[in-house]
Amino acid sequence: MTDKTLHRNRAIKLALTAVMAAVIEVGKLALAYIPNVEVVTLLCAVFGFVFGWTGIAATYIFILLECFVWGFNTWVLTYVIYWPIVTFVFMLLGRRNCDNRFIATLAAVTLTAFFGVLSSLVDTGLLTGFWDRFWYRFSIIYVRGISFYITQIVCNLLLFLIVFKPLVNFVDKICPSRFKSLKMRKKVKLGAPLDSDNLSENQTSLYDKNLSQSKNNTFESHSPDKAQSVQNSSQKDDCNSIDEKHD
Repeated sequence: MTDKTLHRNRAIKLALTAVMAAVIEVGKLALAYIPNVEVVTLLCAVFGFVFGWTGIAATYIFILLECFVWGFNTWVLTYVIYWPIVTFVFMLLGRRNCDNRFIATLAAVTLTAFFGVLSSLVDTGLLTGFWDRFWYRFSIIYVRGISFYITQIVCNLLLFLIVFKPLVNFVDKICPSRFKSLKMRKKVKLGAPLDSDNLSENQTSLYDKNLSQSKNNTFESHSPDKAQSVQNSSQKDDCNSIDEKHD
């Protein structure tokens, strides 16, 4: 891979990370006025599933954008812990090609339930002291927000059952494979046109090697020296056959 191609790929990956962060932010702001109905979990999961570590980087940029929009409070710590965990979990599922909608939904619902616990723990520890009657205060804060947590769980349950798999397939289809974390790599047929945007560096190298071997074999089978050698061998066999008849 040349330096020019390397720099080009880095620039595209940087732009892709920025676009993912912007999409998450726009998705959150679009539903900000509906309490705990959100698509951030879905988008973080899809980007982690398809793009791996690049998706996690986009998640951190999204959190930074949120700080510019809403300022700083205890929710920042919750976000810094929670959203990268969501992206990382689905990155692991993506690397195993586990796109079963029920497994994805189970993971999403479990993580969403964990969000309620995590945010309540953070609020209890940072706003009302640390260990003085900690769990009593935690239970009060958690129960106070339980209706919002249930709404969020139901929202993600429906989204992941209906939207997650089609959205993963759509993103996987439109994006070059060299930027993906998925191991869904299509085999390249020998002699097929090479599409550098849809092949990884290793696949391109393997393709070139196989194509070169194919050309060498074709050249050898049609070369004059090879043909002459085959003809001489055939004539020699005929002579031996004639001698045997005379004997």
